[in-house]
Amino acid sequence: MGNRKMKFLIGFLFIAIIGIIYLGFNAKKFKDDGNTRSITISGSTALLPLMEVSVNNFNKTHYGDIINVQAGGSGTGLTQVLDGTVNIGNSDMFANQKLTKEQSDELVDHKVVGEGFCIVASKGCRITNLTTKQIREIFSGKIKNWKELGGNNEPILVIHRPASSGTRDTFTNTILGGNKDLENDGIGAVQDSNGAVLQAMKRSKGAISYMALTYMNNKEAKENLQIIKIDGMSPTIKNIEDGNYKFWSWGHMYTKGKATGLAKEFIDYVMSKENAKEVEKLGFIPVHNIKVQPIL
Repeated sequence: MGNRKMKFLIGFLFIAIIGIIYLGFNAKKFKDDGNTRSITISGSTALLPLMEVSVNNFNKTHYGDIINVQAGGSGTGLTQVLDGTVNIGNSDMFANQKLTKEQSDELVDHKVVGEGFCIVASKGCRITNLTTKQIREIFSGKIKNWKELGGNNEPILVIHRPASSGTRDTFTNTILGGNKDLENDGIGAVQDSNGAVLQAMKRSKGAISYMALTYMNNKEAKENLQIIKIDGMSPTIKNIEDGNYKFWSWGHMYTKGKATGLAKEFIDYVMSKENAKEVEKLGFIPVHNIKVQPIL
C-alpha cells in the first residue's frame, strides 16, 4: 500500500513540475515582462471586422495581452494615434490626405490589406448597374428619382458618410474624380459608420449609399440591400486585383514612430500568411495579391 502511495505521489509531483515548466515557458514566450501588455486601436469602421477576428485569433497564443479595438472613423484614428491617445490608428486613406505633412511625417504607415467598397441600393429599385457619371449625378442631387435611370417611380434617398470617413474619402477619389463638391450633403442623410448605413437603408425605401464590401457578407445586408455594378464591373476580389474595379483602397494601420512591442506583434500577425485565410474569408485582399495601385 505504501508503494502505491509513493508511486502516486511521485507521479503527481512529476505532472506538477511539467506544468510549472510549461507555464514558465509560455510566460517567457508571450510576455515582455511580468506585467500585462495592453494596446488600444481606433479608426476605420471598414477595418473593424478584420480587427475583431484578428484580435480573437491572436489572443489564442498571446495569453494575458489585451488589445482594445474601437472604431470612430479613419479621421479619428489618425488624429488619436498622432496625439498618443491610441497605439494604432486604422485608416482607409493615407495620413497626408487628412493631416499636414509635418503631422503625417510623424506616423509610420503599415498597409495591411486591400479594401473593396461598393455602391448599394435598397432591394427592389430595379437597377443593377450605374455609370460613374450617373453616380455623380445622384450624389450631387441632379438625378432625384429612380425612374430617371429606368427604375421605379420613387424618390432617391442619398445616404452619405461624414467628412472624417475614410470610406467617403475613397469614394471622392475613385468615383467623384477627387471633386468633393459633387457629394451634396444638403440632400439625404449622413450616417457615421458602415453599420449605421445598413440600419438606415434597412428602414428606408429607394435609398442609395456606399460601404465596405466586407459588410455585404452580413446576412442582414444581403436581405435588405443590393450591390450595384459600376460601369458594368462587379466589386469582386479578382476585378480589384486585376485593376478592373476602381472603388477600393489600402487598409492602413498607422503607428506614431516605429511599431514596437505588442503593437508590432499584432500588425505583423494581421499581415501574416497565417492570417491570410481570415483576410480573404472576410472579403479583404492580402496585400501581396494586389499588383495595381488605388486611385488617390
